[in-house]
Amino acid sequence: MKRIIRTNGYPGLIVRLVVGLVFLSEGIQKFLYPEVLGRGRFAKLGIYPPVFWANLTGVFEVFCALLIIIGFYIRLAVLPLLIIMMVAFITTKWPFFQEKGFWSIIHESRTDFAMVMLLILLLVYGAGNYSRDLKNCSRN
Repeated sequence: MKRIIRTNGYPGLIVRLVVGLVFLSEGIQKFLYPEVLGRGRFAKLGIYPPVFWANLTGVFEVFCALLIIIGFYIRLAVLPLLIIMMVAFITTKWPFFQEKGFWSIIHESRTDFAMVMLLILLLVYGAGNYSRDLKNCSRN
């Protein structure tokens, strides 16, 4: 049976790089700009204790992004990022949706939607070629 979506070869590598680099930069920025993107933002959203949750989220984003970039334990690395995206949607986008409506939320969450779809693609199809996961499988 022929797959509709193939993540082997360069397409899988490109998907991993896009997802990994976006989450890596977001995680690092939580530490570089804590008042805007880290603890300050978490406090503003009512997530307490904000320092703990901002740092935990930042560490998970950086660590999981690195795993995705190198293609190691892809499916395991995707799960915390999907949870982070769900919490982000509930805390930031849902109130916006209630206030501004459907079309505003569609516009506002386009990047989040794209990232979630790419995470799901990696969860379903795995790392593809050019990954540590594939190298580990070929040794067994």
